[in-house]
Parts: sequence; structure tokens; C-alpha cells
Amino acid sequence: MEFKFIRMNIKDGITQIIMNRPEVMNALNFEMVTEIGTAVKIVSEDESSRVLIITGSGENFAAGADIPPMLDNTPEQARKRTFNKTFNAIEQLEIPVIAAISGYALGGGLELAISCDIRICSADAKLGLPEIRLGIFPGAGGTQRQPKIIGIGRAKEMILTGNPIDAQKAFEYGLCNILSDGSAAEEAFKLAGKFVMLSRTALSGAKRAVNFGTGSSLAEGINFEEDVWSGCFSTEDQHEGMKAFIEKRKPVFTGK
Repeated sequence: MEFKFIRMNIKDGITQIIMNRPEVMNALNFEMVTEIGTAVKIVSEDESSRVLIITGSGENFAAGADIPPMLDNTPEQARKRTFNKTFNAIEQLEIPVIAAISGYALGGGLELAISCDIRICSADAKLGLPEIRLGIFPGAGGTQRQPKIIGIGRAKEMILTGNPIDAQKAFEYGLCNILSDGSAAEEAFKLAGKFVMLSRTALSGAKRAVNFGTGSSLAEGINFEEDVWSGCFSTEDQHEGMKAFIEKRKPVFTGK
């Protein structure tokens, strides 16, 4: 499929979505985010896909959203053009999603990154939610996902001041899972290669259980975990994984 604002590569179970507006540091517009959503839908329907990596072209991940098209929006227009549909789809995608962050990940760019499961940062990464300086605040999951990742106090500090943090502080906060000495994208592909070797059904179940638990009581979460976990025992991957362990060999998972 042809895209205008992104590129999409698929190889050996790994899909890469590349935001491709380097002339504006990959700033997000509604059309780009819609294309990302279309690509995510393609991935969700492709059973051979085992992991998704999202990166930016050039030197940046995504430096926020395009401001000029938003200037004269009414509340109704703003609501219709939020990025939530796409970002929610990324969070709910059944396979692991990795954000490979170099340069700026600001505003909507950071909100995109925190909808992913894992964030890998290069040393030059700058992460922030500067919307408060524009007379608004994060409106694509930033006020909801960020506190769950780094805690309420740190999230409020970033959201209410608008101040960005560097990669080292992001790593200390837990906002960055892996701090890379080199290319974040290369590090992401290394990790993706490990996910490809695992059971797609088990990865999907684990992700669903964690996502459910973040918005539920402990008792509800444990019950959900129990249901999804026991369901693994209806899969070929469960039998193969345990049989391979007993036979002291590497398992060959099929995602069934």
C-alpha cells in the first residue's frame, strides 16, 4: 500500500513503521496519524507479524503535532481530529510494539511513544509534553498513560511545566526502557529479533493481561490473568514450548 507521510517495511516477522516528514522533524498531522492507524490495522490482520517497531526518519522521532492547522479549531473539530483512535490501536495491538526514539519525542510524539510497549532511546533523545505552553495540555493519552509509567508526581511535573527531559533522566524515570549507546533503531531490531522467536499467542496474552490490570482492581486483574493464562493450554505453542523444555531443545513456535 502507498503512503504519503510514512513508510512501512515488513521482513521476517518484523514490521517497521517510519514517520517520514523529516523536514518538520516528523511533526504529526492528522493525515500522518491516520496513515499510521491504517498501517497498524494491516499489521493486526497479518498473522505472520510478530513485532512492530515505530521510528522517525532523519534525526528525530516526532517533534510534536503541527500547530497551524489546530489554531482555529472549535472544540468539536478538535475532538474529531484527536490521535486517540490510532494510539489506542497501538496500545491494544496483540504483538509487542517498540518505539525507537532518537532526537525529539515531544507532545504527540511522546504520546505516540508511550502508547507503545517498550521505548528505546538513543543518547541524544529529548522527551517532553510541552502543550501547556500553548494554552492546552496533552490530549492524546499523555495525562493518562504517563502517570502509570513514571508515577503521578513526575508525570505532573512534566505535564504542568512542559519541560523536556534527556534520555538519561527518561531512563531513570522508567520512561525509557533501554538506553542505547548507538542507534535506537538498531537496538530495537535486536530486541525484535528475540520477540520473533517467542510464541505470538503467549505474547498477546501477556500484553492483554498487563493492559487489563492497569485499569482494574488487583482481584479483577488476577481473575483476568487466570482466564487468559489457562487459555494458553489450548494452544499448540504451549505444548511445543513445554515439550521443547523437557527435550532440552529450542522451541519452534507457530503462533497457534
